[in-house]
Amino acid sequence: MALNSINTNSGAMIALQNLNSTNSELQVTQQRINTGKKIGSAKDNGAIWATAKNQSATSSSINAVKDSLQRGQSTIDVALAAGDTVTDLLGKMKEKALAASDTSLNTASFNALKADFNSLRDQITKAVSNAKFNGASIIDGKTTKLSYLANSDGSGITVNSKTLSLAGIGLSTTTTFTTAAAAKTMITTIDTALQTATNKLASLGTSSTGLDTHLTFVGKLQDSLDAGVGNLIDADLAKESAKLQALQTKQQLGIQALSIANQSSSSILSLFR
Repeated sequence: MALNSINTNSGAMIALQNLNSTNSELQVTQQRINTGKKIGSAKDNGAIWATAKNQSATSSSINAVKDSLQRGQSTIDVALAAGDTVTDLLGKMKEKALAASDTSLNTASFNALKADFNSLRDQITKAVSNAKFNGASIIDGKTTKLSYLANSDGSGITVNSKTLSLAGIGLSTTTTFTTAAAAKTMITTIDTALQTATNKLASLGTSSTGLDTHLTFVGKLQDSLDAGVGNLIDADLAKESAKLQALQTKQQLGIQALSIANQSSSSILSLFR
């Protein structure tokens, strides 16, 4: 038999406990809806929170890797642009040498062709020396290789330099001709230099493709990490929205139940009338 007491109202105590439990669940659900996360701090789930934090840090660090790889791409792109200029200049030099090999030319015409040849030669040096990105060049012969970040652990990817200066393609600052016969011989020399330059540019193109491929992979890796972190900590908002409606209804019913339980003690007064 239930004890009629004005000091202890068991029904109200139970109703209050249930209402507090509902309010606690409601607070958690509202927090998840507000933040979009089912695990917002270590106290929600320490193990999963720690895992998510570590993976988020890895994903963030990949931004530095992408920046480094893109810098490498730009350096090679500048080198390839300069290489195109070099090959164009070599083609024009061959044209001048071929024209100067004509023994029917007068002295003035020959000297004009020689001057053009020398000017084109000097332009190669200017093109190569200016082919820098962020102060780095991969074709000026001053470095043997450049390294860029490949992964978040600090490992790198190396791009070997390809010298396209005059010395690097078998020419020199004094390469020229003084006679029609020398001009004819120069044609072979320029052909060799052109072949050397195109081979080196092809190698740089392969290196650029390698950076492109790795950059694509790194981007996909970062997306996968972000998706994995989301799976660990993101809340299912559709589910939380439905739960919110249920808890709000449960809260209202709990308030009514507590009110009814509080009124039960007043019935004792009827015993003294």
